[in-house]
Amino acid sequence: MPNSRYALYGPAAPYFDLVRGALGDLVDGEHFFDIVTDDIIYEVLYDFPGWPRVIKGRTDLMAAFKGYVDNIALQSADKLIAHKTDDGGVIVIEYEVRGTILATGAKYDNRFCSIIGIENRKIARWRDYMDSLAAWNAFRAAAP
Repeated sequence: MPNSRYALYGPAAPYFDLVRGALGDLVDGEHFFDIVTDDIIYEVLYDFPGWPRVIKGRTDLMAAFKGYVDNIALQSADKLIAHKTDDGGVIVIEYEVRGTILATGAKYDNRFCSIIGIENRKIARWRDYMDSLAAWNAFRAAAP
């Protein structure tokens, strides 16, 4: 994460770097928060306590991720598979993340599939699917 402007989000750097790398020259901006529109619609198709189903706008997305990094520190994000569709207007990425639940030290391993809509070289829409049971189990686990 080269930009100190986003230093608070360091625990999510592996995720941000994976997404930025997956989108390559389809978007403009250095950091994840630079490549989203001000009015992004970030939708998650799962229920997880404390995480909203729909986030509207870059400011609210940054606030949600602040809550994320207050609770989870990622060590890696990998196993990326990217599918470009619609002449690059829609990208589907599959990936995995590994980290630690900060409150307990429990391992956090999860898999995701995200559908990303790009407009004017920025992410305008995000639809996310994850292994909700893996997240639930990680947060309910006792310290190792």
